Amino acid sequence: MSTGPGADSAPAPNRHHDARTTSLPHPGRGPETGSKGGTFSSLRVRNYRLFATGQVVSNTGTWMQRIAQDWLVLSITGSSAAVGITTALQFLPMLLLGLYGGVIADRYPKRQLLLVTQAAMAVTGLALGVLTLTGHVQVWHVYLTALALGLVTVVDNPARQAFVVEMVGPADLRNAVSLNSANFQSARLVGPAVAGVLISAVGSGWAFLLNGLSFAAPIAALLLMRASELHKADRAPRGKGQLKEGLRHVAERPELIWPIVLVGFIGTFGFNFPIWLTAFVNDVFHADASTYGLLNTLMAAGSLVGALLAARRGTSRMRMLVGAALAFGLLEIAAALAPSFWVFALLLVPIGMCGLTINVTANSGIQLASDPAMRGRVMSLFMMVFMGGTPLGAPLVGWVTDVYGPRVGFLAGGVVSTLAATAIGLVLLRAGDLRVRVDFRRGSRLVAFVPRQPVGDPGRVPAAV
Repeated sequence: MSTGPGADSAPAPNRHHDARTTSLPHPGRGPETGSKGGTFSSLRVRNYRLFATGQVVSNTGTWMQRIAQDWLVLSITGSSAAVGITTALQFLPMLLLGLYGGVIADRYPKRQLLLVTQAAMAVTGLALGVLTLTGHVQVWHVYLTALALGLVTVVDNPARQAFVVEMVGPADLRNAVSLNSANFQSARLVGPAVAGVLISAVGSGWAFLLNGLSFAAPIAALLLMRASELHKADRAPRGKGQLKEGLRHVAERPELIWPIVLVGFIGTFGFNFPIWLTAFVNDVFHADASTYGLLNTLMAAGSLVGALLAARRGTSRMRMLVGAALAFGLLEIAAALAPSFWVFALLLVPIGMCGLTINVTANSGIQLASDPAMRGRVMSLFMMVFMGGTPLGAPLVGWVTDVYGPRVGFLAGGVVSTLAATAIGLVLLRAGDLRVRVDFRRGSRLVAFVPRQPVGDPGRVPAAV
């Protein structure tokens, strides 16, 4: 990349640094990733404006298809486990092939790759739409299109994630990642509601068809971009051992490995909302597809707020990541035990906020801490554990939900997320040689992470981070 020295890497951890200057691996500071240009600073970049415009159209269609797909499978089979299998098939390729997608993203021009993947995604939506509208759709058709979409995603995800910095540069990367999430969640406010109305009025087929047509917008945006205004990207040459090289790069850097481990646990066990929400709507609240759309819309509203707040923050801090993960797990536990529909529904708003904060903080921090020539491989590993863990977690969570009920299934996901956040938070405290300080005095931070007091220096006052 054509960036300044050190813009894309974090210093190696030193247990004896003052905590105010240590970059990671503790719940203090993350890489300095934010721009001072305001909440929407990335939109000043023409190429990114085109990208964002195309994505909001496509994302709306994507959310319509997600809702329609889950509801169609449940309608055909009556099984939450079948919904889990569909979700697993969509994310299984990321688990098995995700790192190869990262190698491809590092090796070839990302804009050209995205033109191919977006066109392929359009075909999967159109095919499922035609099958459903003609009355020939069977559950194996849905499984097959979900698997095909997953195979395309193997390349699309790392290419799209790594392409952001080529559009806006490292200074605006965190803002652009946050706005991408806001874009996705804005579409989530509209897509599920429209899908709920369409399913109730004319069936799922039109939602699939409209999703396929929506990919015309991002394809047009990519074609209209000015290649001369993209930031230069270092591309990896062909060679042996590139997968191992990427894995070694992550394993040697605590600021990369621990956020990826945490996101892996939460992505595998805590983000199975298609299973839980369909089960709650169908078995607990005895409602219809429009209620399912409403619950997704409420979660999207929380996620949108979380994305806009993330866009205002100038840095990625590990304590923000761990804290959001802990809150996420506890809120899921509370929602699983909610005594009424509206308590359950309203809890989805802060769950959405925390889930989005986890994603943005980990995503931007990992991208900026990665070597530019390996960013595709690092992001493929990040997406592999975040999305690729779903094939492992979704069938298990679906089975627990079918056998023991929606509340137990949701509760289990919250417990795992809470335990993972707690354990990794403790690991990071130890790695950073920190401890937790609680201070109830007025004007002081209630909870702070401070260096452990060195032996033989009882008079030293630790600095909070």
